[in-house]
Amino acid sequence: MDCAVEEGQIRRALERFASVRRLRFDLAGRTLGIDAPVQSWDEIAAAIAAAGFEAQRIAARPPAEDRARARRAELWRLLAALAVALGAELIHFLAPPLLAWQLLGMAVAAGAIALSGLAVFRKGLSALRRGQLNINALMSVAVSGAFLIGQWPEAAMVMALYALAELIEARSVERARDAIAGLLALSPPQAELRLADGSWALREAGTIAVGSRVRVKPGERFALDGRVSAGRGAVDQSPVTGESLPVDKQPGDEVYAGSINQSGALEFEVTRPASDSVLARLIQAVEEAQSRRAPTQRFVDRFAAIYTPAVFVLALGVALGMPLLVGWAWSQAVYKALVLLVIACPCALVISTPVTIVSGLAAAARRGILIKGGVHLEQARRLRLIALDKTGTLTEGRPKLVAQQLLSSAQPPDWILGRAQSLASRSDHPVSKALAAGLAAALLPVEDLVAEPGRGLRGRIAGGEFLLANHRWLQERGLCTPTVAALLQAQEAQGRTVSVLADASGPLALFAVADSARASSAAALAELRALGMATAMLSGDNEATARAIAAPLGIARVHAGLLPQDKQDLVARWSAAGPVGMVGDGVNDAPSLAAASLGFSLGGASTDTAKETADVLIMDDDLRKLPETIRLSRRTHAILLQNIALALGIKALFFVLAVFGNASMWMAVFADMGASLLVVFNGLRLLRGVRR
Repeated sequence: MDCAVEEGQIRRALERFASVRRLRFDLAGRTLGIDAPVQSWDEIAAAIAAAGFEAQRIAARPPAEDRARARRAELWRLLAALAVALGAELIHFLAPPLLAWQLLGMAVAAGAIALSGLAVFRKGLSALRRGQLNINALMSVAVSGAFLIGQWPEAAMVMALYALAELIEARSVERARDAIAGLLALSPPQAELRLADGSWALREAGTIAVGSRVRVKPGERFALDGRVSAGRGAVDQSPVTGESLPVDKQPGDEVYAGSINQSGALEFEVTRPASDSVLARLIQAVEEAQSRRAPTQRFVDRFAAIYTPAVFVLALGVALGMPLLVGWAWSQAVYKALVLLVIACPCALVISTPVTIVSGLAAAARRGILIKGGVHLEQARRLRLIALDKTGTLTEGRPKLVAQQLLSSAQPPDWILGRAQSLASRSDHPVSKALAAGLAAALLPVEDLVAEPGRGLRGRIAGGEFLLANHRWLQERGLCTPTVAALLQAQEAQGRTVSVLADASGPLALFAVADSARASSAAALAELRALGMATAMLSGDNEATARAIAAPLGIARVHAGLLPQDKQDLVARWSAAGPVGMVGDGVNDAPSLAAASLGFSLGGASTDTAKETADVLIMDDDLRKLPETIRLSRRTHAILLQNIALALGIKALFFVLAVFGNASMWMAVFADMGASLLVVFNGLRLLRGVRR
């Protein structure tokens, strides 16, 4: 197999096998990895052979050096075939018209065809026996026919040029696949492991167990995923997440295989084996995405299945009908029919979509956007409404202390703040944790600590009882004066959660905690609106809190107080009216992600459930990747249309020339393979990425 058309033939031959879990094609290396039970291999190999391909089992994928050597050998063989075909042309034009010279020229031409086209003939004859009219069948008929009617120099040159162009095309397609497979090389094969005696030694990354301790020096790449246990430094995560700036790491932070440690030695505990790293899973997911046919690709495949037999019938009509209808010579009619067959080869048309889709998926992966299939890449351009979860998606999901105010002057500020922090530091509640992290007072011992669910904390500090209470509890204790109530309402109107430190004498200090919007949220939403997208916020929080976040972001449609089922119902209802995208990060967002036309999840902040349910995974949690995905989808669709128009337009032009003009076999092969290479190179433009 040497092109995507033949890849498609093999895929169709294996579609009936439920045991085949995954196919991994390496066109340049002529290898196919099949994930299937051993007991079904013989039946699978027989199906591949029935499709016209000779299948040989290998224990492992050939090394890159062997594959490169095989490609060079094939290139030299085809160049030799081209030279021999040129010799046949010279004999035809320069040799005297004697039978001996004619026979010599035919032998030389046959040698060129044998050097370059035996595989084409074998697969073409197999297709004809099965009643299939694919590219190999068309080329086999066209070259054989040209040879038999005395056009043997052109037959030899056409076959040599066709085989050479197929090799160039296969290498071009492989470039798109290499853009993804090359990610794997970002992860070094070895890592520095800490041994039981405390010493360090290099070990193969694949042999290092979860829980082991690994060290990475400045300038080195991480070989495994893990959690920093010692050291601080900046890490370049762009190969995995697409982040443009290094990220500061400290103990407790996650690190990913393929990232680059830029400063300071870091030690980390391995959290995933090498085969299950974020990088490895990203590559696997994109490879699996390549096997899922996009809508345009499925349409082109169906169209080619009708188009090729139709053209074969047209060529047959030219060969048999034109001599009878307009008086052409039989040899002229047959020659034009053979030219039509070469022009009609559907290679350019069929290759126009997969190379573009793969390039788009690779471009997205390079930017830290994991799209789980061409169908989702195409769907993004159709979206008209983007619904976004609030907490953890539009916001950081980590409340912070944003305001504090002393309400009593009876005690020094440090005395009051110390008691507030001492109480807050003893609780795991997110509000208490945000308050404790935002204060910087000395901690004091707390006795008789009691957490009152839905109300706050109380405990004894230095003999006195103190409360860290919310609005409701303050009112229940009769400590909420009109002045304090007004202050609380002013903070709550801004969507903040307020706690008040109080003792028996009354309120001492007020603390407001809020979840702030992500730095990328405002810019992302502005870009979405510029692309013509409507936006809506879905939140389980109260109306005031939700609108306090939505207003500065420019979101007019706010739906608050929603349960997971409410979100799902809302998204499903919107999706029934038109394509809707949903962006979420939590387990409670999974139902609405599944109900949406296209689900987006954040790679760092999301739960595993949300990541699995979503169709698109944004690795670095940067919401600006949302409009970038839509732009990439639109650009991919534009190039798909360009490629289809180029493939059909060029063929239509040469069809007219062939029937009414003077198109030759030479022109036909250049029309077919020129169009193929043109659409391949046009599709590869997507690898440059998209505008930020």
